Amino acid sequence: MSKVHSRFRPCIDLHEGQVKQIVGGTLSEASPGTLQTNFVASHPSAYYAELYKKHNLLGAHIIKLGPGNDNAAREALSAWPGYLQVGGGITDKNAKEWIDAGASKVIVTSFLFPGARFSFERLQAISSVVGKDKLVVDVSCRRRGDSWYVAMNKWQDITDMEVSKASLELLSEYCSEFLIHAADVEGLCQGIDEQLVAALRDWTRIPTTYAGGAKALNDLDLVDRLSDGRVDLTYGSALDIFGGSLVKFDELVEKNRQAS
Repeated sequence: MSKVHSRFRPCIDLHEGQVKQIVGGTLSEASPGTLQTNFVASHPSAYYAELYKKHNLLGAHIIKLGPGNDNAAREALSAWPGYLQVGGGITDKNAKEWIDAGASKVIVTSFLFPGARFSFERLQAISSVVGKDKLVVDVSCRRRGDSWYVAMNKWQDITDMEVSKASLELLSEYCSEFLIHAADVEGLCQGIDEQLVAALRDWTRIPTTYAGGAKALNDLDLVDRLSDGRVDLTYGSALDIFGGSLVKFDELVEKNRQAS
């Protein structure tokens, strides 16, 4: 059997209707003045969807960071219906309409943690609405000592769920994929959380994408080695299509082609 290799998985982060790259820990509704933005796109969301479609980059995710992003998300979905995941404000009440709008899967975090406490009932509810195969759980997390805890509400609130083999096994009974945002390093272009990626190798058995801190082309090789090819990698602010100077989009496309 041929070895599985980590792949580049692209993203479209939306804030106030525009494609942006944001320093993860600075996004706060209570203190909007603290927001640090690395990039604001001149292109609409559909441009990126069409770019990913052109290169057949599967598993791309759209993240709506706060209100005012629904139209931009729908425009991206309509550019490549059935192939893009969408997250941000997803609940059991609106999940189905996003699938109907063309999302391949919906991504959920905060809905699962009312009052920053994990709700097994909510996990069951949203999974039953769209089906396990259409649900991604975004395990956005922040470090606390030697552990990681799920963070919600744009990564500002720490929940009662520790990220571990046991918690990921529980979640994976009701979803088909994980998106793991390392919020402490998100948008900083200072390197990935190597310890977290290595832990994910042992903790998860379903498709998993890591996001946070990727700053070099060989970070994809690093994630491949640390996770035995089980974890895919998202690049953001370092990428030339998002105004970065550290990583070329075309080189990542070629990496994926070689991994096929």
